[in-house]
Amino acid sequence: MGAFLDKPITDKTSGQGSGNGLRYGHSSMQGWRMTMEDAHTTVPNVPGLDSSSFFGVYDGHCGHTIAKYSSENLLNEFLKHSDLAEVVNSDNNDKVDPAVLSKVMEEGFVILDDYMRTIPPWKNGEDQSGTTAVCAFITKTDIICANCGDSRAIFSRSGDLKLVTRDHKPYNDDERRRIEKAGGSVMMQRVNGSLAVSRALGDYEYKSTQNMPSIEQQVSPQPEIFNCERDYDNDEFLVIACDGIWDVMSNQQVLEFVHKELTIREDRGQICDNLIEECFQRGSRDNMSVVLVTFPAAPTVNEEAVLKDQEEKKRIAVLTERIQEKVGSMYTESSMVTVAQALASVESMLEVEEDSSYLRLPKPFKSHKILCVRRIVETKLTELREKDNNGPGSQLYYGEEAPEEPSEEPSDT
Repeated sequence: MGAFLDKPITDKTSGQGSGNGLRYGHSSMQGWRMTMEDAHTTVPNVPGLDSSSFFGVYDGHCGHTIAKYSSENLLNEFLKHSDLAEVVNSDNNDKVDPAVLSKVMEEGFVILDDYMRTIPPWKNGEDQSGTTAVCAFITKTDIICANCGDSRAIFSRSGDLKLVTRDHKPYNDDERRRIEKAGGSVMMQRVNGSLAVSRALGDYEYKSTQNMPSIEQQVSPQPEIFNCERDYDNDEFLVIACDGIWDVMSNQQVLEFVHKELTIREDRGQICDNLIEECFQRGSRDNMSVVLVTFPAAPTVNEEAVLKDQEEKKRIAVLTERIQEKVGSMYTESSMVTVAQALASVESMLEVEEDSSYLRLPKPFKSHKILCVRRIVETKLTELREKDNNGPGSQLYYGEEAPEEPSEEPSDT
C-alpha cells in the first residue's frame, strides 16, 4: 500500500521522569508507516551541568539510522564544544550563559553533521537517511531551543504561546533562495521534488555542491535558535514533537489539549500517549513522537475537571454505541452500504442527537467529529465484512466505483 501499512501499528512506547524541578513525559508510535524512524532524548540532569536539562525529538526519513545516531550523540557534541567544556569543568557549572549555549547548539549541529558524513555507510552513500531535529536546553535562567527541519517546539506561559520554533520548508522564501543558489530546485513544495524539508542532519545527497559550506547546501544542517528567559511564577510546559503531531493539530490546539490533560491526570507519559492518540484519530498517518516537559507553575489536577472529563467520556461512549447500532442495522444481505452512504445517514443522526442535552457533544469532540465518525463507521463495516467475506460487505468502498490502487508517494520528509 505504497509507503503505508495495511493496518496501523498503534502500540505506544512511553514513560515519565523528573529532575531539576521539572517533570517530563514522552511517547512514540509507529502508526501507518512501514517502519519507525523517530528517536528522542530525555536527560533531566545533564552530566557536568548540575542545574540543566536537555530534551529532543528526531524525525528520521529514508531510514532510522541518522535519527538514532543523532539522538545518542548530539548532546555529547554540545558538551565537547570548547566554549561549553570550560563551563562543565568549572566550579560554577550551574550558571550557563544562554549566549554560549546558543552558539554551542548552532555550531554543534553542523559539527555533528560533518562528522557523520565521514562514517560508512553514510560516507559511501549506501545509507541516504536524514533527520529533522528539535531540542532544548533548560537551565536555571533560560530555555534555549534549536530547530532544524519541520519538527517543532511550543512553550506555554500563563496559558499563552510564549515561544514557537519555525518550520524549515523548501517553499519558504529564504530556504528557496539557498536551495536554488546551491543548484537545486523546489518542485511540488519539495527539494528537487523529493524532500519535504529544507534543513536536516544527514541527507548527504543534497549536500554535494562543490566549494560550498554545508550550511549553504540545498539541505542545511544549521538550526535556528530560540531563547526565552524563565518566569518561575508563570512558566507551564514545553512540547517538543515531530510533524506527525503538527500535521493535524495547530499550536493552539496542542496547547489547549495539554493544558486540559494536566488538569485531569498526573502521568506525563499518559498525557503524551493521549496526544498521539488524538492526532491518530484526526487522521495523522506519520510516525509520531512527543516529549512534554512541565514546570512548577504548570496546571494541576483538580476534581471538577476530572468529573467533567468522565462525564464527557460517558456521553461519547453512548453516542459511539448508537452510531455502531445504526451502521449495523443498515448492513443487510439485500443492499450494499458504502462508507459514504453510512456517513450520510450517521451525520443526519448526529444533528438529531445533539438536540439532546445529555448527548450534546463536548467541544473537543465536535472539532473533529466527522473524522471520528468516519473511523467508527469504517471499523464497524470492516468487522461486518470480515464476518461475511462473500456477502455485500466484502465490496465496500467510498463511492460508486472502486478506487484505483494508490501510487507510491514520495517520503514526507
